[in-house]
Amino acid sequence: MIRKLLIGCAALLGWQLATAQDSVKRWTLRECLDYALENNISLQQSRNDQLSGLEDTKQAQAALLPSLTASATQGYTNYPSTNATDRNSYTATYGVEAGMTLYNGGKLRTTVKRQKVQNRIDELTVEETANDIRIAIIEAYMQCLYAMESVTVSRSTAETSKAQRDRAEAMLQAGSINKVDLAQFESQYASDEYQVVVALTTLDNCKLRLKQLLELDITDELELTCPEVGDPIILAQLPAKTEIYATALETMPEIARGELSVEAADLEVREAKAGFLPSLSLSAGIGSGYLSGGGYESGSQVWNRFNENVGLTLSIPIFSNRKNRTATNKARLAADNSRLTWLDLKKTLLEEVEGAYLDAVSAQSQYVAATEKERFARQSYELTSEQFAVGMKNTVEVLTAQNDLTTARQEVLQAKYMALLNIELLNIYQGRDTNAAY
Repeated sequence: MIRKLLIGCAALLGWQLATAQDSVKRWTLRECLDYALENNISLQQSRNDQLSGLEDTKQAQAALLPSLTASATQGYTNYPSTNATDRNSYTATYGVEAGMTLYNGGKLRTTVKRQKVQNRIDELTVEETANDIRIAIIEAYMQCLYAMESVTVSRSTAETSKAQRDRAEAMLQAGSINKVDLAQFESQYASDEYQVVVALTTLDNCKLRLKQLLELDITDELELTCPEVGDPIILAQLPAKTEIYATALETMPEIARGELSVEAADLEVREAKAGFLPSLSLSAGIGSGYLSGGGYESGSQVWNRFNENVGLTLSIPIFSNRKNRTATNKARLAADNSRLTWLDLKKTLLEEVEGAYLDAVSAQSQYVAATEKERFARQSYELTSEQFAVGMKNTVEVLTAQNDLTTARQEVLQAKYMALLNIELLNIYQGRDTNAAY
């Protein structure tokens, strides 16, 4: 009865653990990207900067319109002199003033143009930040997939080592091998078990990195789907690198941002030059007030003091302590730097595209070679194991063949995920979406 109860409890516990594991969300690469682009703090800050720039544009546009100000002042004055007939005086003034800049060398309109260009720059900066996040997520996700398959390979190798050790124990009992041979198999098994622990630790670190990029909470579990990716995807035909680079120049936001930065810098030069030109402004207003002791009642004074005014102000810069000249020269230097930065962005993009392309081509070639190497290593290991069982091979030879197979399997994984990573990077440079296989 007790035995049945224990079996039932164990079954219930196993069911609960399986249910808990099934309830953990398994993330695809597409889901990781969507979540990061929605919740990443840096990206949200970049979007807020873009909205702040739109407010600056609205303010620049409003500067072209008239300003209107209403004012009211109440005052009290005390005259302590004994000769004053009325020691206290109350004053009040009321007014409405309007002003408008009619001409200032085109500076206000140039500012509006520059702000609109800056808005587009801010928009491209958001896209650039999103691209950086995509690249980081893809790299971390591929590292996780590689680590997951490495764990599988390590466990498989450890299981094979365990089987070899168990068979060696039987052969020792039968007198086919000695204790030294058995110790070698036991050492190999212990080493492979250790590699399983190392692989699991690496996987945990890779998951932690991806979890940090996703900015998940400490209590959130992160489990990934491990898709079956076949040779058609790994060995996909790549466009010519010149074609990829030409497409990247048109699609990557940092290139368009660099070009617009040059345009914005040129507009800043025009703004600075406007400081040498005259400015003309229009002002108008109405006002009134009263003063106690003026011979009128306060209400009569308000009417009698009512006034209207209008005026034009012409300001001509003659000598400004070199402020305008310095501002213009510095704006020109900034424009030159913007052009150099734009050229540098193009060169950096060329290096990134060419590097990713060469890495992808190299990884594809390595994958083909590593796959063949694994096939022959597996055949060699199987034949060596069979010959060892009948005494035709020694312990060192069978362990060497096993290690060669493990190394070949790891090389296949490295080439596989290096190819997949760089293919995805090339997709980003070409403005393409992530492969649906992930």
